[in-house]
Order: sequence, then C-alpha cells, then structure tokens
Amino acid sequence: MNWIMLIIAGLFEVGFASCLGKAKETSGAAASWWFASFLLCLAVSMTLLYKAAQTLPIGTAYAVWTGVGAIGTVVVGIFIFKEPSDVWRIFFLSTLIGSIIGLKWVSA
Repeated sequence: MNWIMLIIAGLFEVGFASCLGKAKETSGAAASWWFASFLLCLAVSMTLLYKAAQTLPIGTAYAVWTGVGAIGTVVVGIFIFKEPSDVWRIFFLSTLIGSIIGLKWVSA
C-alpha cells in the first residue's frame, strides 16, 4: 500500500509542476487558480510522501517520488507544453525508469 501511496504522491508532484507551467502562461485570475492548484497538489504530494516514508527507507522513497515526478513532468512537458522529445531525452528518461524499478526491486 505504501508503494501505491508513493506513486500517487509522485503523480501529484507532476500536478504541481504542471500547474506552475500553466500559471506561467496565464495572468490575472487564471494564474491565481493555477497557483492555488499548485498549492493543493503540493500539500497532497508532501502528505503522501510523508506517510509512505514512515515505512519505506527515506532515501528510496524520496528517489522514487522525485523519479515519478520527473518522468511525469517530462511527459507532460512533451505532450502539453510542446517541449522537444529528442533521442537523448528519451534515452535518459528510460534510464531513470530503470533506476526507479531497480530501487523498488532492491527495497521490497
């Protein structure tokens, strides 16, 4: 269950990073709503990370949380924010995914 909480925490990390990106693109009330969404996602993400880290090794939990967030944020950046998706970005994203799987495997 804690691994599932950790994955969900990472997805909320993607949410708060994406909200920052959208807030940067907007102004006025829309930017305020995106910033409020950022704060909500941040609070949920940190709470779930805290709960998962109570039973998982902190180094592994933090690495998986940031890895899930980084992978998700890159994917959102490519598909939503039209960031480049060259061979090297995909290669290093793949190595990050392999590292997360490895951490899960050795920390089970």
